[in-house]
Parts: sequence; C-alpha cells; structure tokens
Amino acid sequence: MSPETCRETVLVIGGHGFLGKAIGAELQRHGYRVLSGVRSRVPGTNDERQCDLASMTTSEHWRDALEGVDAVVNAAGILRESSVQTFDAVHARGPLALARACVDRGIRCFLQISVLGDPRDGEFVASKHRFDAALLQLPLRVVVLRPSVVYSMAGSYGGTSLLRALAALPFGVWVPGTGEWQMQPLDVRDLAEIVARAITADAAGIFEIGGPTPVSLREYLRQWRHWLHIPGERVIRVPMGLVLLQVWIAECFGRGPMSATIWRMLRRGNVTAPETPPQLEKTFGLAPRGLAEVQSTHPSQVQDRWHARLYFLAPLLCAALAILWIVSGLAGLFASAATVESLRVMWLPPPFAVALARVAGGVDLAFAVWLASGWRRRWALTGMATCVLCYTIVFSLWMPASWLAPLGGLAKNLVILPAIAVLWVLSDRR
Repeated sequence: MSPETCRETVLVIGGHGFLGKAIGAELQRHGYRVLSGVRSRVPGTNDERQCDLASMTTSEHWRDALEGVDAVVNAAGILRESSVQTFDAVHARGPLALARACVDRGIRCFLQISVLGDPRDGEFVASKHRFDAALLQLPLRVVVLRPSVVYSMAGSYGGTSLLRALAALPFGVWVPGTGEWQMQPLDVRDLAEIVARAITADAAGIFEIGGPTPVSLREYLRQWRHWLHIPGERVIRVPMGLVLLQVWIAECFGRGPMSATIWRMLRRGNVTAPETPPQLEKTFGLAPRGLAEVQSTHPSQVQDRWHARLYFLAPLLCAALAILWIVSGLAGLFASAATVESLRVMWLPPPFAVALARVAGGVDLAFAVWLASGWRRRWALTGMATCVLCYTIVFSLWMPASWLAPLGGLAKNLVILPAIAVLWVLSDRR
C-alpha cells in the first residue's frame, strides 16, 4: 500500500513509546497518515493529539482526539502505578471510553496491543485482559494482539534493555536459577507489520503473537551475548534468594523494568498456543521470525555493546555521585574552625569560614537527595556541575596550591565534572 493509494488516518495511543514509535513508523511505510496520541503534546505540532488515558474517561473527552481518524491503535501501558496513572485507569477505564467514542463516531477498526500472560500474575496483566474482554463486546471490529517478549534490533527499552544488559555482564551468561523458563521473543518490526496488516484484514478477535518456537531464558541471553560479540558463554547461576531480594528492592523503590508481576510472568513462562504461528500466517500472511534469523540480518555495532554494558553502570555512577555529595555535605555541616583554617587565605574570620562551610555542606546534601530521588535528574546534575565548576574557579584563584594538595585536591574535579556529564547523557531513558 503506497501513500498514493491510501491516506487513511490512524491514531496511535502511546505513540512516543517503544511499541508506539515502531508501529507508527510501519504504518507510515504502508501509506497511512499517523497521529501520535500523547499525554504531553508539543504546541504547534500537527501529528500529535492530546490523549491522557487517566483523565479522559468519557466518550465526550475523546471527541477532538478522534477528529478525522479512521482507525485506532492502543499501544499505551504502564508497568507500575503512580499517582493517577493506575492500571485500572490507563489499561481499562480510559481505553474503554476511547473505544466507546470510536463506536459513536463510526470508526471502523480498533487494534489493541495487550499482553501475553495470566491475570493471576498481577494487575498489570489482569487490567489489560479486563479491557480486552469489554472491548470485544462493543459493536466494533476489534483486533487484540497479545505479544510475548518484544525486542528491537535498533535500540531497546524497559525489560528488553534489562535482558540485553544481563547478556553483556562480565565472565559469562548470568541467569536467575537455572534459566529454563520459556518465552517466544518477537521482533518489534514483525509486531508492527502485523498491526499494519490487521487494520485492513477482515480478522477480529484475540491473537497471541510470538516467535516460531519457545526458547529458554538462558538460550535467549546466550544468543544476545553472541550477537554482541562478547566472549564467554559459561552459565553463571544466580541464587534465587538474591533474585527475590532484587525484585523486592525494585518493588520497594518502584523503579526499573523488574517487578513482582514480571517475575511471576517469567517463571510461569511466556509462550503462545502451539497453533499460533500457522494461524498468524493464515490470517495476516506473516509468521514472526526467530531471534537468530533476525540477528543474522542486523549485525551489531559498538554502540549496541555500549548500551548493554552501560545499563548497570549508569545507576552505579548515580549512586557513587550521590554518596560523594553526602560525604561532602556531612563534612561541611560538621566542620569546625580547625578544619576550615585554610579559608583564612580568603580573609574570612573563622566564624564566617565555618558558616560558609556549613552552608556549602547543606547545599551538597540537598543535591544528593535530589539526585537520589530521580526527579528531574538532569536539573540536579546541572546544579551539581555548576557548583563544582564554581568551587574549582574560586579555589583556583584564591588557593592555587590546592591543585597540588595530597590525595588530589582540586585535581579530582577533572574526573568529577566528566562523570557528571556522562550521567547527564545517560539520564535520557527514552
């Protein structure tokens, strides 16, 4: 289908997400006009529509977003709840209001990207499946796709990044327990192609999607390590107790792609029914490819190894900088006249020198807490870099000998400033 023969408009909810971007690009290749449904629309853009599933809970809320739309693809979802972004709101109530609005406006097709799993694994899966069931009751042509683990050869996000990072760890293939749990990994381009074909097909109902055959987690990681050209395929089994501790910590902090639900899904196995591959080929004319076949047509580059290896180093660098700022802050807060004796070079009386040290200590502690919180991390890093740069300039002018102080002195800032800059870059998680 070319742009000359088809200019239908498709609204992709979650259009800036991992799946949404790939689906939007494939739809454009098929000749569709694509509108991205996003929570925060950039003013002046013509290819975005304001779509906040958590707040748009009635058909009337979706009237403007659906203007001129012929089909809808819902690729939005959350792994964890936060504030008003709850599973019920984002996975069920908001999408159901959208679907009902589609019925009211006579939109011919609604395509839902759901999840392959058991509702008993957690509300992440259960909320998706509740909406799937309600969606199929509406007078609307509905296609529900339930993919297994989705990966991309051109970058990754969330759980796919975590698995690729595990494959790149030193010394061998690190797997939880025996690593025998089964999955059917799926290239995001194959998923996007099926979405594009499903819009024009006569098909309706629920379709599970996965690679041609199940593979174990251990084999999946081994294939990624081989593709990344990282030597060493010795299997290193991580005790289940340590894995459960990591899952518990992730749940407590509410961060990262690993959660109790994902852990239960992994252990249960994430595989499709045996008849799925021939059914997909019969219905959509396409059977997803296996990981080895996909990798053979897309050789890895050094940037792929960087991404995989930096995945765990980025949080370590963040923790190291936060600890350094905590130590510096505490040293300043508890400074005495004796410890700031050197500030007399700046013609400051001891009481003022101590007060200055304690103010600086308080600022350092505030930045440490800000950095650890994760809120607007780049702002925190910018402030930290500015302070370090100011300290370096001031002390270089008034105390040039501090560059030659034992244990580094000001010379340490030559490492700290680039480290902050690297973390600033790595803070871009999308």
